[in-house]
Amino acid sequence: MTTTTSGAHGSDRAHGERPVDPKTHPATRPAAGTAAVGATHSAKAGPAEPSELASPAFEPDQLDGFRIGVTSDRRSSDLIEAFERRGARVVHAPTLRMAHSQQDGPLLADTRAMIIARPDVLLATTAYGIRRWFEVAEAEGLGHALTEALADTKILVRGPKARGGIRATGLNDSGMSDSETTASLVTKVLAEFPPGLTIGVQVHGFTDEAQLDRLRAVHTSVLIVAPYRWIAVDDTDERVYKLVEAICARQLDCVTFTSAPAVHALFGAAEGMGLYPELVAALQTQVVAGAVGPVTAAPLESAGIVPIQPTRFRMGALIRLVCEHLEHNAVVRVDTLNGPIALHGSVLHVGDDHIPLPPTALAIMRALMAAGGAVVSREDLTRALPGPSDDHAMEVSLSRLRQTLGVPGLVATVVKRGYRLNV
Repeated sequence: MTTTTSGAHGSDRAHGERPVDPKTHPATRPAAGTAAVGATHSAKAGPAEPSELASPAFEPDQLDGFRIGVTSDRRSSDLIEAFERRGARVVHAPTLRMAHSQQDGPLLADTRAMIIARPDVLLATTAYGIRRWFEVAEAEGLGHALTEALADTKILVRGPKARGGIRATGLNDSGMSDSETTASLVTKVLAEFPPGLTIGVQVHGFTDEAQLDRLRAVHTSVLIVAPYRWIAVDDTDERVYKLVEAICARQLDCVTFTSAPAVHALFGAAEGMGLYPELVAALQTQVVAGAVGPVTAAPLESAGIVPIQPTRFRMGALIRLVCEHLEHNAVVRVDTLNGPIALHGSVLHVGDDHIPLPPTALAIMRALMAAGGAVVSREDLTRALPGPSDDHAMEVSLSRLRQTLGVPGLVATVVKRGYRLNV
């Protein structure tokens, strides 16, 4: 008898290489199953950006049987389509949504202030923010004045995307942060420029007041412009609550995060439901958290969750890493006397048959496969079932599992002790 899970806990490979580095994520996570909780995403999104999301090792069935939660709002369609094209079922529950100022008045007022101030240094944090800022300014007839006001400004960018956004406006940057974070960008300003300057900052989503305070302590004037902001989803949107419940019930294999505020918002929703400890426990054990980079990963790590994250802080790299991680680490295999079986998320591979398992059957099969042929008591199988249950419900579910498998003797009864796989 052999019981295996594929590979180690995580991989820091971002470009399709198959080997997994066990030094990066030493703890192997068991497979997490899937079950029907809320509506899965079925509408196909628009095309992804080829330069970032195209994978040279695209496999249509790579994620067959796995279920993935997507928490992002902006560009969520890229993630959803990439995972669905590889066979995954996707649950989309944006924990935050992007709000373009319903009234662009504040943005225009800040733009006029920036034009008048002609800042010595401008910090550009996101390509999208830069693009939207200039689009709004252009629509108001301020585009030329804004470009002219920044012509002699030293522009520092947080990362390559922000650099691309700046260059698309016809301007050039004078440098990039060391680690593609706002904190490192502010550190660069403080290290390389004299005090007493006028600093402009294009902020994104939530304003990081701690970093602005670092600038205010040294420089004469710090002006901000916020082309967009993140706001919590409406309480009437039940998708987030269903996502929390699915995570707590281990009915997802992975949940992806592309911003730290999205993590905080999910935690907040769980706290409001009284399920925060259960959510954290699930993300620490059976449900993999995927973060696009260290800033996004920080609140997860603070909660004791070890997320997988790519070495390149890009959505395409996150997609590849999730695919590789689930393929190599979340497939459980057992050699039985009836032949080898393998659990891919919620789908059990028995010979040439791929059998989707409902939540209760999946919970029982997971427990039996984890035991690798050892006896699992009725009590332990009952405890493994999602939600409140009893021995009778477990036995009914076990009977249905046997009928679904259609392999006599694969799940054996051990009189007065429990059940085991026939290995």
